[in-house]
Formats: sequence, C-alpha cells, structure tokens
Amino acid sequence: MLLAVDIGNSMVNLGVFDEDNLVANLRVSTDARRSSDEYGLMIRDLLALNGVDRATITDVCMCSVVPPLTGVFEELSETYFHVKSLSVTAGVRTGLQISYDNPRDVGADRIVDAVAAINLYGQPIIIVDFGTATVFDAISKDGVYLGGAIAPGINVAAEALFLNTSQLRRVELVAPKSAIGQNTSTALQAGLVLGYAGLVTGLVERFKCELGPGSKVIGTGGLANIISQEADVFDAINQDLTLIGLRLIYNMNKLT
Repeated sequence: MLLAVDIGNSMVNLGVFDEDNLVANLRVSTDARRSSDEYGLMIRDLLALNGVDRATITDVCMCSVVPPLTGVFEELSETYFHVKSLSVTAGVRTGLQISYDNPRDVGADRIVDAVAAINLYGQPIIIVDFGTATVFDAISKDGVYLGGAIAPGINVAAEALFLNTSQLRRVELVAPKSAIGQNTSTALQAGLVLGYAGLVTGLVERFKCELGPGSKVIGTGGLANIISQEADVFDAINQDLTLIGLRLIYNMNKLT
C-alpha cells in the first residue's frame, strides 16, 4: 500500500491507498521541532488505530512546503517503513506544464493539487485551497498551470486580529445570521467568514474572465466546506485532492 504524505504549514495530512482506494486518512499537527522518531511513533499508532498494519506500507510519496521536515519524513520512511520515499520536487515527473516566471517557485502542494484536479475534473479549472494561506490556482483549457493568487488564510487573519488588538477575541469560524454583526463576535464572524466568501467570489470571477468560459472551480482545505456555503462558486469540494495527486504522481514515476 502507498502512504501519501502532505506536509503543510499547519497540518501533516497522510493517506493510505490500497491501489486507487483511500482506506485511511490521518492528520497530525506540523511541528518542525519534532524528530523522525516522534513523528514515526505518532504515525505508527494512528495507523494501528485505523486498522492499518505498517508492514503493509510498501511505498511512500510526499510533498512538503516545510523544508526542515522534508528530511525528517524521508528518514522516517526508511526507519519505520523500510522504503525510500519519493518527494515531489524539481525533476519528478508530474505531466504538468508550468507557465510561471520561475517554475521552481511553485509550491509542491500546488502542483500536486493541479495534477489531481485535471485528472478528476478536466480543464480549464480553478483550485481554491483553504490552508494556512488561501491559494488560488489556474489551469488553462490546454492543461497548462498558469499561476494564481495567494491571500492570508482565514485562521491566520483571525489570529492576527486577536494578537494585535486589545479587545478582539478568538471566535468560532462560522457564518453569522447577518452581515451586520450586532456584537463583537458576530462582527468578527461576518468580516472573516463572509469577507473571505466575498474575496473568493471576486477572485474566481476575475480568474474566469481570464481563463475563459467553462472553467470549473474546486475547493479543498480545512475551511472549504464553510466558505462554500457562503460563496456559490464551487463545482465540487474535495478534501483529498492533494493525497490523490500524490498517488497519481507516484504512479507516473513508478512506471518510469
């Protein structure tokens, strides 16, 4: 079985694939101070809780936007699963043509998401990933990755307000009943949830003008479900997009 590992700034998302089937999905918090043994023990226990014997893991494929953890997980792969992992970096076959000033600047997770989205939904396509940053990616009708836009993530914006003001508090990120908040909590929820819904709607509209008609919009990431209820622009929400992309890329490279 394949262990797919998506190392993000806030969370490490792991998926176990039996052929094309995702049979387990695990999440642990990102902490660059943790050693390979600490992560290894956590993952071993989570696999066991999900009914997966680590001895059945025969392959590991990962993408990382946290450079200090890339080596940690490469070491973990060899120590705990006795396999050399495939990391999605420059030189790895993805089948994706990238039209970017410096293709090496494109985050590995953005490439992986694009590969999965094209395979699942076709093109042209717009991907909105609600992670530590809210990231928009655009793929042309010819399947070329064109670039995108990056905004602060909703949680990052909420935490910045809490840390940099004296009277604003942390709030649950849910939509309020009205856009006009009548107390501090609902005012914050309106600004954060409805405000980001407006940001998504506006940027998607601009992307569609540049990509042309027929562009599908796919949401992924932690808050995609919440924002999709307030921004009526999504054709699908797929929380496993990155993991599926890792499986696809691993299969491409396994055959070469």
